[in-house]
Amino acid sequence: MNGYVSTLRRVMSALAAIVALAAPAAAQDKVKVGVFPVSSSLPYFVAVERGFFKEQNVEPEMVRLIGGPPNVAAMITNQIDGAAVLVTIEGMNANIKKPGVAMYISVNSQNKTYQMEQFVVRKGFPATSLKDLKGAKIMSAPGPANVTMAKAALAAVGLKDGDYTIDQLDMGQHVNVMQAGTFDAGYTLEPNASTMRKMGIATTIEAGVIAHYVLGDPNANAFVAGCALTSDFIKSNPQEARKHLLKNTFTPDDVVDTVPMIRYFMAKDLTAKDKADYQKFIDFSVQTGTLTEKVDVSKYLQTF
Repeated sequence: MNGYVSTLRRVMSALAAIVALAAPAAAQDKVKVGVFPVSSSLPYFVAVERGFFKEQNVEPEMVRLIGGPPNVAAMITNQIDGAAVLVTIEGMNANIKKPGVAMYISVNSQNKTYQMEQFVVRKGFPATSLKDLKGAKIMSAPGPANVTMAKAALAAVGLKDGDYTIDQLDMGQHVNVMQAGTFDAGYTLEPNASTMRKMGIATTIEAGVIAHYVLGDPNANAFVAGCALTSDFIKSNPQEARKHLLKNTFTPDDVVDTVPMIRYFMAKDLTAKDKADYQKFIDFSVQTGTLTEKVDVSKYLQTF
């Protein structure tokens, strides 16, 4: 656990140090950070509550933004200086429109072991594999990146458009609609899946579907999101850690100890294989039309 917390500290202390270097001042420097309240935002919450920002004389201001598109819009218009977690597809889409608007200082890996995205089915729905979702009414985490990945996984097992319905739904509603039986299944993110299992209203069919079906290896590093800062800003200006999820995300106190964690990488620590997996994920998004043109991910990794 100490090693895990150390990794979190490295990720968010790096953000704090960049802020301090960007605009040193006698008073605390203020930085606006867009935060999507899911479990992958844990480093930010730990950094705030353990004083990592304060150590660097930085005062972060959290702006809660649900999903990638609102974070991207806020970064493009300079309403926020960075995003604690920004989906890499949406970050690259922003970089196509405004090169350098989303520079990743760290990226998050998710797969079969380090779980984030997953398909769940409500109690009573007869499905034990993705193939069984034919005819299902499915909800999806919001944003084009999430919908594209959900459809890609379903296509990989032989299901095509028309074999199911899929609708985007705000993350805060996932647990309630699954409990109400409004949807048969869902492509959801943590901590919602753990909450559903704890309540007995849904079970997970498969987690880590991006690594499995897009990268071709359930244990590959799917770098789906990361901590990003704007170029303008850079130039100018497990149990112990999990407790920080309680008041910052949609995590009930009786679920917090069971929420799986993703894996965090500093940009400078990525291997050639990691970068290849990252590029493959983004290239897939170009092939599916989610991104309009090819993007070299190495151009948008900021190392320190």
